Amino acid sequence: MIIRPATPSDAPAMTALQNEIIAIGGTTAYQRPRSEDEVCEDYITAPEAICCHVALEDDGSLIGFQAVGRWPGLPDGWADIGTFVSPARQRSGAGAALFAATAQAAHAASITTLNATIRADNAPGLGYYARRGFRDYGSDPDWALDDGRVVGRIHRRFDL
Repeated sequence: MIIRPATPSDAPAMTALQNEIIAIGGTTAYQRPRSEDEVCEDYITAPEAICCHVALEDDGSLIGFQAVGRWPGLPDGWADIGTFVSPARQRSGAGAALFAATAQAAHAASITTLNATIRADNAPGLGYYARRGFRDYGSDPDWALDDGRVVGRIHRRFDL
């Protein structure tokens, strides 16, 4: 497995993976397909983007990616983290490897705390962040999807 910083040339594969996860449903707050431009801007090229790493097979195919960025409403020194791993490769070690690289890069960028906002019905996501050492600090129990279903959200933090 190869872990490296994402580049704009990774955006097509990252977009395909994220859209696959969106289509399956249940593990991301995103509810509509994303474009390559959106993915590239949000995770790689935006001024708010701190780091984005990809996990690749030895042949270069994408396993997953993890991104950290500054977002409005977070305290100084905090940044959001998002993780997307192929459903076929979950619990393969890719998420752990991505987090090792991400935590190092976030720390180097003077981030003190990572914020993960996870759908409350996303058991795999909640488990992933718990295994990394994230701990609950808040929730939005009434957060709803676009179709009106209330699924809630959990806010977890990891202090670097």
